[in-house]
Amino acid sequence: MNISVIYYTKLGHSKKIAQAIANELGVKAQDIRENPEIKDVDLLYIVSGIYGGKSAPELLEFLETLDGQVIKRAYLLTSSCGKTTRAAEVRAVLTEFGIPVAEKEFTCQGAFFFFGMRHPNKVDIQNAVHFVQSVSQ
Repeated sequence: MNISVIYYTKLGHSKKIAQAIANELGVKAQDIRENPEIKDVDLLYIVSGIYGGKSAPELLEFLETLDGQVIKRAYLLTSSCGKTTRAAEVRAVLTEFGIPVAEKEFTCQGAFFFFGMRHPNKVDIQNAVHFVQSVSQ
């Protein structure tokens, strides 16, 4: 099975989550700012934060470059310190480009200044790894 883990991060939180799940899956976590080549992927894990209730425009722009013909399924993992925890914009872009997105998402507490300090923490990261283990089988 060909698996890829990509992420976008502003403060490093999503990178920590992406690296933990990539280690579990035996792959390398790839920062979308390095423009990774995504092709012939059975499972694509997309890790990012929700910033001010929205997905990062940089992530959405990158996702618009993906080819729906080469990705069989995507899973979304997000962190947020606000009320918006689901990556609806990411889901919409992927769906528009013909990439099936699993209904089940992983979300955890994020941090911004003094809100949600120390999140995502070890437990959040372990929960992300457990989520990936449960959906990868």
